[in-house]
Formats: sequence, structure tokens, C-alpha cells
Amino acid sequence: MTTGNFALDDAVSFDHRHIDLEKRDDVYVIGDVHGCLDALEELLETLDLADNDLAVFVGDLVRKGPESKAVLDRVRRSPRLLSVRGNNEQKLIDGEKSLSSLDLADQQYLESLPTAISWDGGLVVHGGIDPNRPLSEHATEDLLTMRAPDGDGYDGPFWFETYEGQPRVFFGHTVLDEPINQEWAVGLDTGCVYGGELTAYDVRRDRFHSVSGPDHVERSAAKIVALGDS
Repeated sequence: MTTGNFALDDAVSFDHRHIDLEKRDDVYVIGDVHGCLDALEELLETLDLADNDLAVFVGDLVRKGPESKAVLDRVRRSPRLLSVRGNNEQKLIDGEKSLSSLDLADQQYLESLPTAISWDGGLVVHGGIDPNRPLSEHATEDLLTMRAPDGDGYDGPFWFETYEGQPRVFFGHTVLDEPINQEWAVGLDTGCVYGGELTAYDVRRDRFHSVSGPDHVERSAAKIVALGDS
């Protein structure tokens, strides 16, 4: 990946949506919600979005937590909320997993989610990107599940350790003990459903907002990245 002006074009094989941040006031990127409606509502109340503000989710709105349908309804019905597709949405689309609470409208919404949302200089995906390949060589699966392109999952090495953009990539998927704020990568999955936090990044002010999450699912410490060890 090289630095310079960045724009997604027709050469990529995955679905994407480009937005113009100049037409928005405050802009936030929010980490993995995983069906934790109460934490989401608390975070949105903290952000206090005005009519011309925007929040973009990194995917994995669903599964693991108890209120996937309510989270989908909350995001789908607001023009101020957008999301990319996460690997857990993809599992539902592919029939690998199922949620009895979801109806046809929910399924159609999941299928409508783009793999990436971009703006000038920024890219939101669920998993990440391979620093050694241009975006044109990435498939949907790469962007949904990227964690350690030359390693083995949580054993690393992680893609964001060596990535040098442009674009600056905002991502979830890899559970972190605290958010990542690097020049070219912003990591936002701080383990809400595992008793961590639900985190939002304020694009305009370069700062994080977090609220405590419920402890719905147990997770091994080996699958939570301590940034001092990455």
C-alpha cells in the first residue's frame, strides 16, 4: 500500500460506499456492538448526534449479545447511522449461523451492508487490510476477517503493526484491551460483549468516547490483544 491520494474505484471486487464528510458536521466511528443494545443507547446518548452528524459502525452489530434485532432496528432506522458488514453479518447471510429473532427485513438489511465505507483519506472495514497488497487485490472475505495476514489469528503478527497508509483504516474484529489510535489505523473493538467497553472515535477531534459493556460472553485473555504486547 502506498501513500498519496486515495479513492476506491471500480477496480475493487467488494461492495463499498463513498461518503463526503464535508457535508457532515461531527463524525464518529463505532466499534463492535454484538447485540448490546443498552451499551449502544448509552453511547449514542453520550455522543448526542445532531441532525447533520454521522456515526459509522465497523460491523458485527449482531450475535453474541441478546438484542441483535433491536440493534439492527436502531441502526437501520436512523439516517445518521451507517454500518459496514462484519463477519458475523456475513455468517447470517451465508446461513452459517442463524438468529430466530430476525425477519425478512432484517435479512435484506444485512445483505445491503457494504463491505467498506470510505471518505477522502479514510476507510472503514470490519477486519482490516493486508499491508502487502493493494486494495484491488482484496476480496470481501479479506476485509471481513483480516487480522494476521502472515500469522495465525491472535498469535499475530497483526496487520496494523506494519501498515502504513494512505488510507487511514478504521476497524473492529480484533478485540483490544484499549482502542488503537495510530497514524494509519484506528482499532475500535474493545470487547463490549465480553465486559469491556463500546468505543467511538471522534473523527473531527481525534479522541475516543467509551461506555462500559455488559459481560454476556466469556473470552479467553489469549484472544484479547494487550497493546503493550502487540
